[in-house]
Amino acid sequence: MELQKLSNGNHHHDDAVEGGIPPEKEKFLQHSDGSKRPQFTDFEGKTSFGMSVFNLSNAIMGSGILGLSYAMSNTGIVLFLILLTCIACLSCYSVHLLLRSAGVVGIRAYEQLGFRAFGHAGKILAAVIITLHNIGAMSSYLFIVKYELPLVIQAFLGQTSSTDDWFMNGNYLIIIVTACIILPLALMKHLGYLGYTSGFSLSCMVFFLSVIYKRFNIACPLEVFGNYSVNTAVPEDTCTAKYFTYNQETAYTIPILAFAFVCHPEVLPIYTELSNPTKRRMQNIGNVSILGMFIMYFFTATFGYLTFYGETELLHTYSKVDLLDTLILCVRLAVLVAVTLTVPVVLFPIRRALLQLLFPGKPFHWLRHIAIAVCLLFAVNLLVILVPNIRDIFGITGATTAPSLIFILPGLFYIRIIPTDQEPMNSRPKIQAACFTALGFIFMTMSLTFIGLDWMSGEKRSHGGH
Repeated sequence: MELQKLSNGNHHHDDAVEGGIPPEKEKFLQHSDGSKRPQFTDFEGKTSFGMSVFNLSNAIMGSGILGLSYAMSNTGIVLFLILLTCIACLSCYSVHLLLRSAGVVGIRAYEQLGFRAFGHAGKILAAVIITLHNIGAMSSYLFIVKYELPLVIQAFLGQTSSTDDWFMNGNYLIIIVTACIILPLALMKHLGYLGYTSGFSLSCMVFFLSVIYKRFNIACPLEVFGNYSVNTAVPEDTCTAKYFTYNQETAYTIPILAFAFVCHPEVLPIYTELSNPTKRRMQNIGNVSILGMFIMYFFTATFGYLTFYGETELLHTYSKVDLLDTLILCVRLAVLVAVTLTVPVVLFPIRRALLQLLFPGKPFHWLRHIAIAVCLLFAVNLLVILVPNIRDIFGITGATTAPSLIFILPGLFYIRIIPTDQEPMNSRPKIQAACFTALGFIFMTMSLTFIGLDWMSGEKRSHGGH
C-alpha cells in the first residue's frame, strides 16, 4: 500500500514510484552534514503527525472490535487487560523491527522488505500474505454490510419483521454500496486522498463507545424484545462480572487479541509520506495509534461485557433489547459507514502488491489501476454473496497471515537485513527478534489447532477478526 501526498503540485513522483527507479533500488538521501535522514529519493512527504496517527489508527481498527466483549467473557476482566496489554506492547515492538529494517535499506513497503531479505521469493511471499489477509478483511466488512444494512433499513421504516422487498436483500445492498461508494473511492489515484474518509470512518467507530451509556440502561438478566425467545432458567452467576475465568472457549480468545492490532503493511507507506520523517517520530505515531486503540478496545469490551455478560455479540444482542432503539440504530449506522469507508483503504495494498508481482517497474496506467480494483471488488462481492459462511475459509487465512504480518516476517526481516557487523547473530536484539518470530509460529500453530478442533467437533464458534 502506498500513501501519497494530497498536494497537486507533487504528482511528478508517480513515474519514479512505479517506473523509473525500481522500488528495490531506492536509498535514503543524505544531509549535507552526512547524517542519514529517512527521506525517500522520489518525493518529500508532507503528511502531519496527527493525520498519520489517524491513518494508522484506522488501519488498526477492524471489525474485530465487535468480538472483544466475547473475548472478555471467556477470560475475565483482569486477564483480558493483561493479555491486551501484552499484545499492544508486542505490536509496538513489531513496528520497531520494521522501522529498523527499513532504516538500513530505505524502502517503502512490506513486500519490498521481503525482496531485500529473501529476494524475489520473499517479495512474492509478502505480497501473497498481504493479499490474502486484506481480502479476508474486505470480506468481513462486506459481510457486516450484508447482514446489518437490512436491519438498519428495517428499523428506519419502523418495522419489527423483515419483508421480501428488494431493498431488504443484503446481496442487492452490497452490490449497490460497492458500486456507489466503495468503487469510486477505490479508483482514487493516491491513497492520501482517502485521508478525510479515513478520519470520518474512525470517528464513526469512536461513536461505538456509546455502549458505555447503554451499560446503565439495560437490566440484567436480559429482557428480550419482539420475537426473540430466551431460556427462563437463568443461572445465579449470570449477572456477575468475572475477573479471571477459564473455559473451553478461553483458548480461542488469544488469537482474537493477538490479531487486534494488525497494521503492519501500512506502517512503511505512512512513514514514507510523513513530514520530517525520522524513526523516532514514526515510532511515536505507532505508539500513539496503538495506545488509542488499546483504550478504545478495553472500554468497548468492558462495558459490552458488563452489559450482557455471557451474551456478547454486541449489535445483535442490543437488537434483542429493542430493535427500534434510536441510539443503537445510530451505532449500527456508524459501524456500517465505518466498515464501508475502510474497504477502499484495505484494497490499496492488494492492488500495489498485484502491480509489483504482475507489472514490476511499469509506470502508472489508469487501465491497470481501474481493472485491478474492479476485479478485486467483483471477486469479493461474489464471495460474500455465494458463500453463506466464510468463517472457516478465512479462519485458515487469518490464522496464517495475521501472525506472519505481525510476528514472523518483521522478526525474519530484522535478522536478515540488519548487517552482522552492526549486530551479530548472538546479540541481544537479534535473539529477541528470533524469539519474537518463534512466538508468531506458536500463535499460528495455536490458531490452526483451534480451527481443526472446531471442525472435528462440528461446533461453530462466533468470534471477531480484524
